Amino acid sequence: MSDLTLTKTRLFEGIWEGILKSPSDVSAKPRVSVTFLGESVEGVLVDQTDQNGTWRLRFPVPKESISDGIQTVVISDMATGERLDAVSFIAGEALAGDLRAEIDLLRAELDMLKRAFRRHCVETS
Repeated sequence: MSDLTLTKTRLFEGIWEGILKSPSDVSAKPRVSVTFLGESVEGVLVDQTDQNGTWRLRFPVPKESISDGIQTVVISDMATGERLDAVSFIAGEALAGDLRAEIDLLRAELDMLKRAFRRHCVETS
């Protein structure tokens, strides 16, 4: 099991940023792996911050991950192989139908609740 904890801080201008914390060995730089479709992402930076045991992780979002469907970038601890986090991107026409179907279901449920509430109000008054 990994001692590292990863907290996302932001995604800005195509750069994903997060904070790595290591409670056990504060002097050793954490080794992380960032992959997309099983391939390593280039440009991964791990820099120490002002606090002991705290590191800043930055990497550019692979341009290949911006495409139709759901794409996932995986961040792992190289020492243990444990997944620390995953960054998912959802885009494209493929999802439009799914979202419309979900909205239709929500509308149908809302209409059913409105009818039941109105019936309840009529019966109790």
